[in-house]
Amino acid sequence: MRKVFVDVVVKFTKDGQKIPLTVIWEDGKRFQIDKVTDVRRAASLKVGGQGMRYRCRINGKETFLWLEDDRWFVEAK
Repeated sequence: MRKVFVDVVVKFTKDGQKIPLTVIWEDGKRFQIDKVTDVRRAASLKVGGQGMRYRCRINGKETFLWLEDDRWFVEAK
């Protein structure tokens, strides 16, 4: 596994929440997030790093997206 920093389209709510809407991969391919099911502070034990972990459903599959020091990353194979 490797840590991949990605671009993310985010909705900012009036009460300060960050809701990720779309992940943009290294090659420019876009993945729309169907639903965010959980948000909590956590560490990535597979690739290192920590921050706010967003449990997301993309194309029916569960994945994690981290916000670490104002940068978004995912665990990639």
